[in-house]
Amino acid sequence: MQNQASLQETKQHGAVRFPFNLYPCTIPGDFPQVALHWQESMELVFVKRGAGLVQVGAASCPAYQGDIFIFTPGTLHALRQSEGQCMEYENLIFELELLGGAEDLCAEKYLLPLQSGRLSLPTRLTPNDLCYLPAAACLREVEEANRAKLPGYELLVKGALLRFLSLLIAQGKQQLPAETADTQRLKAVLQWLSAHYAEALRVADAAGVCSFSASHFMRWFRQMTGQSFIAFLNEYRLNAAAEALQTTDETVLTIASRCGFENLSYFNRAFKAHFGMTAREWRDANPGKKGNIRDYASINELICLSNMENLNSVFISESRPQRERLLLLNQIAMRQMEILETGPVNKVLK
Repeated sequence: MQNQASLQETKQHGAVRFPFNLYPCTIPGDFPQVALHWQESMELVFVKRGAGLVQVGAASCPAYQGDIFIFTPGTLHALRQSEGQCMEYENLIFELELLGGAEDLCAEKYLLPLQSGRLSLPTRLTPNDLCYLPAAACLREVEEANRAKLPGYELLVKGALLRFLSLLIAQGKQQLPAETADTQRLKAVLQWLSAHYAEALRVADAAGVCSFSASHFMRWFRQMTGQSFIAFLNEYRLNAAAEALQTTDETVLTIASRCGFENLSYFNRAFKAHFGMTAREWRDANPGKKGNIRDYASINELICLSNMENLNSVFISESRPQRERLLLLNQIAMRQMEILETGPVNKVLK
């Protein structure tokens, strides 16, 4: 997946001939939020623990443990932290072409209409919905198959995803396609913002993207996002700064400037108001430990770290974006550490 500096995701998820991937994520542990964006793939969010906020189009709703969110191709969506809450979730992303080819009847009746926006699905399943239990069981089957990766696991993943979609379609609650002229304009503004957020921006600049007057744009943007443009821009910049504090060793001054804040004092006040702590406190609370990480690592952690460095080099050579690399490396590292800490090799190392 793209990092927060890009609003439309374009990267391939999984292998070219098996375009599926699953990412375990935590807000705010892995990143402060997932900014408003869209992609041409299907995305499912299965909340495992805690609570958060999910925005779909112009509407926001709370997300609780067990909820499943369904984002069809082209759907604008965002994930945010609820005040004082942590949300752990599984992020399943796949191309609809994974489930059926062009000459397939199911592709003609369901998959192609989903891809083009002619068929929409409910955006949220909760434990109170009639089809919830079998639908959640399908996603757990996908998770287990992806974890074990036994021979034939691709068939299990594909079959479970097809059953998941069939359960939604069988409910007869398809919604009208959500793409409108307004959402198209909003996508254009967000794409422009992602490219220029570090610059000195005015409301009039953003209004020009969709050919609105500044006053009409301010009313329209608040109606679409629930925030003023200036508040949205500041939040976007602050989240970019928070990510940089976690992932780089740059000074606070450099990060503030790079994220569009010309005044360090203002940045410090805004950061503390948004995150409840100063930028330095945020960096301390969300390490990267300072100095050489090997000074703190156990033998097993050193083995894992060496493997991750090699994998990261491969991912960089494949032009994978930073956020995707971090998610993949985190997932692989957790598996390797589990094997190293609990498997027979652990006895040899000790």
